Amino acid sequence: MKSIIAFLLNALPRPWLIRLSQPVMKVTSILFSGNKVECPVCGGHFSRLLPYGYNVIRKDVLCPRCFSLERHRLLWLFLKNKTRFFSDPLKVLHVAPEQCFYIRFRKLSNIDYTTADLESPLADVKLDIQQMPFMDETFDVVICNHVLEHVPDDRQAMREIYRVLKTGGFGIMQVPTDMTLEKTYEDASITDPRKKELHFRQKDHYRLYGRDYPERIKETGFIIKDSCYLDELDRQTIQRYRLPENEYMMAFYKEGTRKK
Repeated sequence: MKSIIAFLLNALPRPWLIRLSQPVMKVTSILFSGNKVECPVCGGHFSRLLPYGYNVIRKDVLCPRCFSLERHRLLWLFLKNKTRFFSDPLKVLHVAPEQCFYIRFRKLSNIDYTTADLESPLADVKLDIQQMPFMDETFDVVICNHVLEHVPDDRQAMREIYRVLKTGGFGIMQVPTDMTLEKTYEDASITDPRKKELHFRQKDHYRLYGRDYPERIKETGFIIKDSCYLDELDRQTIQRYRLPENEYMMAFYKEGTRKK
């Protein structure tokens, strides 16, 4: 199964993967029924999760029912337990919408939900995040997860997110992080896809973020009000939901009084 997943992820375009996943979910959710692990996104209980990964295959990480990954389950818990995302009236921009969230967020009556991406069939608006076609201070929340590593100028993308956020709003911008790196590693001279895989973990990545990531975002103007959410969770919770061991999960705020 690991070799099949790796082949599909590397061979098929993302839109095809999204369409293919629907029938697969129906089968795997039944095959992996049990009560050893739990997905907070879909509420499913399973004997184990599926493997996943483009290059290095990670065991027990992909939900058989909704295809959430570690970072998705962490985000869901954060939104539920640390924000009022599911209750307050909010105008939300979701860049590169994850399939496990798309249907669930679309059904929320409290949010005005807009999706955006360059290619995804789930996107309402096709755009380049480095130059978004929205007015200043349009959204209360911007969700942009595991996107910035794919963007040539990530600081410009951060500035755009800051610009379209309302004052008092927040952005959630998870990225793959190597906690052994003090500073983010990037080298514009590395353009060969095979070398990018070697240096940045994936052929379509421009950098590998280090422990300086929060400071990198703060340079754009964002402020951080809370610590990393993972630090608040116990080992039992992390294991039960199969959450990532190392990931910056926090909200980045545009300081000031929220504008309606």
